[in-house]
Amino acid sequence: MSATLKRTPLAEEHLAAGARMVDFGGWDMPLAYGSQLEEHHAVRQDAGMFDVSHMLNVDVTGPDAFAFLQRLVANDVAKLTVPGKALYSCMLNPQGGVIDDLIIYFFAADEWRVVVNAGTADKDVAWMQRVKQAGAFDVAVTPRRDLAMVAVQGPNARAKVWAARPAWQAATEPLTAFVAACVGDDTLVARTGYTGEDGFEIVLPATEVVQLWRDLVAQGVRPAGLGARDTLRLEAGMNLYGQDMDELTQPGQAGLTWTVSLKNAERRFIGRDALEQFATPATFIGLKLQDRGVMRAHMAVRTAQGMGELTSGTMSPTLGVSIGFARLPQGVNPGDTVEVDIRGKWVSALACKLPFVRNGKAVEHS
Repeated sequence: MSATLKRTPLAEEHLAAGARMVDFGGWDMPLAYGSQLEEHHAVRQDAGMFDVSHMLNVDVTGPDAFAFLQRLVANDVAKLTVPGKALYSCMLNPQGGVIDDLIIYFFAADEWRVVVNAGTADKDVAWMQRVKQAGAFDVAVTPRRDLAMVAVQGPNARAKVWAARPAWQAATEPLTAFVAACVGDDTLVARTGYTGEDGFEIVLPATEVVQLWRDLVAQGVRPAGLGARDTLRLEAGMNLYGQDMDELTQPGQAGLTWTVSLKNAERRFIGRDALEQFATPATFIGLKLQDRGVMRAHMAVRTAQGMGELTSGTMSPTLGVSIGFARLPQGVNPGDTVEVDIRGKWVSALACKLPFVRNGKAVEHS
């Protein structure tokens, strides 16, 4: 292991649990604690948890916080009016490419939080500072490396969190999707996640996360690694930054048009001009392999409309077949049959709407 890899406050817990550790965006992270398949099924059927402390919470505060965020991101933060409500968005460069995808929380007019990806965190904060300076916004951008983050996911996730922390139940039981509640000093419980299952993402001081992790294990919550996280998010139709989109990808090329708000003509967010003038069309769609084999990122896809490429691919533990996301020419529709180049052999696949799995059950694709 490289000595330069960063570690989360839970690193020793992972090692003690026998985790296989890997380099993920410069962080030493658990791939699996034994059976990746069992970890996946635990999340779909019961409750699993992920150390996501490598992701960065960034506080955005000050009198110009709202105006700053309206300039910074493609979605419209004016949609956030209730304290604790969250919004998914992309942060774009002037060419309309995705610098990162992120979640924004609203607490007050001068108090917001942005949660960014681990591998892009330093780049994101530097970009935010540049935008702040260029627009002379009266705002503070404060990375919070003093915080840790745990995602508890699955049909029994919330009940097991309440068993471990009974005092949190009153504030968090009424939460709807994409809403958070403060349950203590610097402790935030949000009904969000990256698996397609119900559950919480919990942000708390790094000094308190080991005890929370141990208490959740005691309640039967199964630690899960990056391997299960990837198969779960693929089944749920959720993009991974750096794989399904990057700075050369516009939101419309990654199925993320819904995260871009163009309604307010006066809101000139960075990248808007490029999206309005030079939008690059593509179809971003799910593929389900109809024969044996496993699809992987960057495999070629042959369609009646021309060539395309897989951006993500895996074997789905829930469905028992290989699934993937593909960027294909316009005109490819759900229900169409395409072909994937798997080690020199063209294998038939069905184009389908995302997600593949919802609430633990397969979505029917004809």
